[in-house]
Amino acid sequence: MASTFNLLKSSLNKQVLVKLKGGRELRGVLKSYDQHLNLMLDEAEEVREGKTRRLGRVIVRGDNVVLISPAA
Repeated sequence: MASTFNLLKSSLNKQVLVKLKGGRELRGVLKSYDQHLNLMLDEAEEVREGKTRRLGRVIVRGDNVVLISPAA
């Protein structure tokens, strides 16, 4: 688990892609996280079928997170 948090720490202030339960995908700048994988994303967008919808700053509850990766 420590390596997971090292990877998250190296992703702070960088754009990430977050896949959520139910198939939703968010892209935004990772501003903070906690031990439960709750995330705060800035400049967040929902990505669906190639279209994006601006959301601004969002808090993502950690138990909804399936995957976090660097955004392309």
